[in-house]
Amino acid sequence: MAPPMSAASFLAALKDEGLTVVEVGDWRHHNRNNKGAWGPVNGVMIHHTVTEGSAATVRICRDGHTDLPGPLCHGVITKDGRVHLVGYGRANHAGLGDDDVLRAVIAEKALPHDNEANTDGNSRFYGFECENLGDGEDPWPDAQLVAIEKAAAALCRHHGWTERSVIGHLEWQPGKVDPKGFTMAWLRGRVRDRLK
Repeated sequence: MAPPMSAASFLAALKDEGLTVVEVGDWRHHNRNNKGAWGPVNGVMIHHTVTEGSAATVRICRDGHTDLPGPLCHGVITKDGRVHLVGYGRANHAGLGDDDVLRAVIAEKALPHDNEANTDGNSRFYGFECENLGDGEDPWPDAQLVAIEKAAAALCRHHGWTERSVIGHLEWQPGKVDPKGFTMAWLRGRVRDRLK
């Protein structure tokens, strides 16, 4: 467990990892902190957006929609490999998930199957939404995959976490399928190699 990074440290960590970062509006103060806790943080969660087009994707992730107010993540990773920061603090990205999974992330052990939704993940995970239709056919450009790897590694590096602190939404909440198009085991392997 760790206190969340400051917004300035979050930005610096991403840039230090070699990422191109786009700051969207007053992202440092755009959050859902009035709805619950932000922290302690335990890991990084990866999602796909089920959207098309970078500008629309960033706007949706920043503003949310009628049923789910934004921000819907901390950073949006577009197909060109840029990380668009849309919020900082509590964000509507993880929802309720499995407390057994959270315990495994904290212990940095192999994840159990997620079979319940009883624990608030919005307070515990940094979230990256990644522009993709999520249909298993929409391609993941190499620039985007490298950016996902770098973003996850940057936060792990800051907190002293291993790759086991990086999970997919599908590993946290029953019924979720994201990210679709690559496996989290593959991504964790890339993060592990980058952290060496």
